[in-house]
Amino acid sequence: MVSTVIHSARLITGGTETADAWVRFENGSVAAVGTGSDWTDADTVIDATDAAGTGAILTPGFIDIHGHGGAGASFDDGIDAIRTARDLHRAHGTTRAVVSLVTAPLDDLARRVGEIADLMQTDADILGSHLEGPFLDPGHHGAHEPSLLRDPVAADVQRLLDAGRGTVRQVTIAPELPGGIDAIRLIVAAGAAAAVGHTNADAARAAAAFEAGATILTHAFNAMPGIHHRAPGPVLAAAADHRVVLEAIADNVHLDPTVIKLLFDSAPGRVALVTDAMAAAGSADGHYDLGAVRVTVADGIARADDTGSIAGSTLTQDVALQRTVQAGVPLTDAVRALTQTPAEAIGVGAQVGALAPGFLADAVLLDERLRVVHVQTGARLS
Repeated sequence: MVSTVIHSARLITGGTETADAWVRFENGSVAAVGTGSDWTDADTVIDATDAAGTGAILTPGFIDIHGHGGAGASFDDGIDAIRTARDLHRAHGTTRAVVSLVTAPLDDLARRVGEIADLMQTDADILGSHLEGPFLDPGHHGAHEPSLLRDPVAADVQRLLDAGRGTVRQVTIAPELPGGIDAIRLIVAAGAAAAVGHTNADAARAAAAFEAGATILTHAFNAMPGIHHRAPGPVLAAAADHRVVLEAIADNVHLDPTVIKLLFDSAPGRVALVTDAMAAAGSADGHYDLGAVRVTVADGIARADDTGSIAGSTLTQDVALQRTVQAGVPLTDAVRALTQTPAEAIGVGAQVGALAPGFLADAVLLDERLRVVHVQTGARLS
């Protein structure tokens, strides 16, 4: 038996904070949780105060359900690139991630989701794949190549789901496209989460998508109609539906801090902080490729060369946590948006996203300024 105890920490999990807490990990899972000094010895003992200073914070591992790369590597470029990018994000607290793929030809996407399914057999931190395209509105294509977009024909949708062999976790779709609502039902029937995004849907069409089973709004406010007092749009439709999780990119570029706070106030417990990070995360400014789109990063902001559209981010989840708290969101709510909420959004909330007995031993130790000091990842999902 391999055991670790982290003690003397502010434990934040499940939307609550516990002072002077300890967590015992055994064989890749959480064995016990308590407070004070009643913990028993272990193979490794970490005093949170010694490691991270006064006010040290222990949280579940962060979970990113929407990211495209980092450390100069793009998730679209194969297994080595995925591992390179994951190493970068793991160091910033992201213990598990869904691998998001941008729009590409169907043959390429089918091959890539198959490779990710294979990778999950060896790399425990990979939660599956997210198809952000090709079933998107051309008028809201963002950093996706417009010529590769297509309507969600049932056979095409099913082909990609089958290629993933049950590991496609999320598919972003514009529900107003011909066949869009039926495609949402197909995605949900396959056990994946359908997400509304890159869409021109009004509030009524978005609500119809949620009634059909869509449960995620892809990067809220971005690549979709905004809120107008006579046209509330998909964001308010999602906020009003308690079944829906709203993704938020808290980089102060995709969303102003006041809007970050607005999302948390409008949909308490239903915001998932995602990075939407592309290859430039953790790397220098310069020129990069995001799928078929050429991107230039200047001052940490990525934009498509041909349209000037924001092209993903250079965000890491620890920075997302810092900026969310700076926007006025309580720390417990911000941590939940990095852990429990995204885990539940993709159906893995019974195993990760919390520090409680029986959960996997994914944990992040931070100092009081919310900087990552220690990261650990537990066993494989069952």
